[in-house]
Amino acid sequence: MQPQHFDSSRDETSSDSLSHGPKVLAIANQKGGVGKTTTAVNLATALAACKKRVLIIDMDPQGNASTGLGVAPDRRALSIYHVLMDGTPMKDVIIDTAVPGMAVVASGVDLSGAELELVNSDRREYRLRDGLEALFGAYDYVLIDCPPALGLLTLNAFVASDAVLVPLQAEFYALEGLSHLLRTVERVKRGLNPKLEIQGIVLTMFDRRNNLCDMVAADVRKHLGDVVYETMIPRNVRVSEAPSHGKPVLLYDMNCAGSQSYIRLAGEILRREKTAGSPGSEVPHSSTISRPQTVSQAGAPTSGAVTAPKVTKTRPALPVGKELKEDPVAAAIAGSKRFGSALASGMGSVPTQSVPRR
Repeated sequence: MQPQHFDSSRDETSSDSLSHGPKVLAIANQKGGVGKTTTAVNLATALAACKKRVLIIDMDPQGNASTGLGVAPDRRALSIYHVLMDGTPMKDVIIDTAVPGMAVVASGVDLSGAELELVNSDRREYRLRDGLEALFGAYDYVLIDCPPALGLLTLNAFVASDAVLVPLQAEFYALEGLSHLLRTVERVKRGLNPKLEIQGIVLTMFDRRNNLCDMVAADVRKHLGDVVYETMIPRNVRVSEAPSHGKPVLLYDMNCAGSQSYIRLAGEILRREKTAGSPGSEVPHSSTISRPQTVSQAGAPTSGAVTAPKVTKTRPALPVGKELKEDPVAAAIAGSKRFGSALASGMGSVPTQSVPRR
């Protein structure tokens, strides 16, 4: 596939996009295996299904986001490493994906040495932000898949971002590093990027059959409140299978529970931005996070433990007609259906109206 081509005429006329640029989200958590890459790939796909122009930047030296989008190693001759270290223009390293409206800046093996190479470099914290400046007006969202560490690569992502989205696994160990992450965000906001916010925390790998997951969810919501998204990403085998096929789960199995959860998450993000006016929330102070409650051997919470809220399985009715345009969740679901229909019929772009499957 050829690199993304930019519409220069649109850039000249769209003063709003040009002045504000894309919404840049760093998807970060220093703990590995919590669903950062899975969230980056599938949230981006869901936003693209809502007709948003999305760019994923793979800042993880493991390159899992690139692999999950079907970018073979031989197509990564130019990667985000060359943007950070050589000043290569970002537009020269962008690769289109099979998802209409979505592109990726791949990671390469060279990125594993970038942490050391950046130590003595000028403007070492601003390399990514400098590279993104040329993309103003080209995308609606830029999602940065961060490595599982709080080093210079993650710091570059924070300095370049408007907000941080934190995937948090619904288990006690995952909570221990959350306060450290929030303190890091506070320090970056004070010293390097005053506009940085916490976009939200999304609970991942949630298992409704496990009482422990309910307890963790209740504890996180108690201390962080509305910063935590209502949507929770469940454990789902189809989500785990999709990367081995080089596809987001929305392309692999749009009807599975994982796909529908990411669609709802995209809708919730869009709804928050629409209703709040300014996306994101205040950074909660790290001292507000307490150690999780203990569980007795019988599996019941001990005295003083937070009781998990009752989970309802009812789903609101899907709006139709004019209401569809005003409800981001409904738009996301409808967009994903058009998305699947377009792919099934071999179209190169997503139609504005639903297309029946053949």
